[in-house]
Amino acid sequence: MSDFDAVIVGAGAVGLSCAYALARRGASVLVIERESRIGAGISARNSEVVHAGLHYPTGSLKARLCVEGRRALYTFLEAHHVAYDKCGKLIVATEESEIPAIERLARQGEINGVEGVRWLDGAQARALEPQLKAVAALESTESGILDAHGYMLALQGEIEAHGGTVVLNAPFDGAQRSAEGWRVHVGGAAPAAISTRQLIISAGLGAQACARAIEGFPTQRVPELHFGKGNYFALQGAKAPFSRLIYPPPIPGALGTHYRRDLGGVARFGPDLQFVEREDYAIDPARAADFYATIRRFWPALQDGALVPDYAGIRPKLHGPGEPQGDFVIEDPAAHGLSGLVCLFGIESPGLTSSLAIGEEVTKRLEV
Repeated sequence: MSDFDAVIVGAGAVGLSCAYALARRGASVLVIERESRIGAGISARNSEVVHAGLHYPTGSLKARLCVEGRRALYTFLEAHHVAYDKCGKLIVATEESEIPAIERLARQGEINGVEGVRWLDGAQARALEPQLKAVAALESTESGILDAHGYMLALQGEIEAHGGTVVLNAPFDGAQRSAEGWRVHVGGAAPAAISTRQLIISAGLGAQACARAIEGFPTQRVPELHFGKGNYFALQGAKAPFSRLIYPPPIPGALGTHYRRDLGGVARFGPDLQFVEREDYAIDPARAADFYATIRRFWPALQDGALVPDYAGIRPKLHGPGEPQGDFVIEDPAAHGLSGLVCLFGIESPGLTSSLAIGEEVTKRLEV
């Protein structure tokens, strides 16, 4: 008999959501996390934005799971008293040449079933946000921000309330097939080998390394990892200029450097996209020059010296510079041929918004 029904590697928002979905169904679950706290990786270094689902291609996992996940997320946050602000978003054209790009987003949002979207001319956009420079904008009333760590704590609480366990300082050292399903090796100060019927790899930047440590996992099904660094700058010495999220038209490989007012009222800008060779969270102050140029396109009143380096995150991208942005990759038994195993790759934005839906999707694929 197995020690657990399911072992989940990674205690970020997606890994915890997978464990939550399984625990709700009565499964005995164990989440192992190499760091000393939950959500210490990608989940701790993002924009904490709740995306509506406008940006993602027709039929993609991102399009479907973002919309499903966003709807489920607001319900979860409300039920668990986790702080959030459905502040809305404006995707802004600052000149006529940018209008076609946001028109395409409007059409994509309609295809994706995104509710609460309307077209604004420049005057209507400025009536909502007087400091904004815009010739047109797309308003998304379902977009917002949340307390990501509060959300993950609520997920952990639900897992434990359903009899599950989250163990920290417990790195994944590999797995082999066993009569029960999988034998999982856990490292750290107290190494152990445990048995489980099902194994889920939700390790963010470590997903590829974890997959390669699984006996029998096809190496050709491990996608190449690219480190997509995102730098953030904060506004100092001035009040937050906008109440809504402000986004430019998307850029190749990302959604573009945007504005948000966080739950504490601080104005933050980012992320940009900088491909790097390794995990590196230092911010080069010289990057502020590009931020000033980008931000002044929609907020001309930004003063010199008002931006200070804030923090950086690394996105687990499956595409490199100049390549098209891909979809989430969910490697399930139908794809790799190993029963009871799901590996998640490239879970970047909108992974946080999609997390509850990803957990449900993984659970369904394990049930097949």
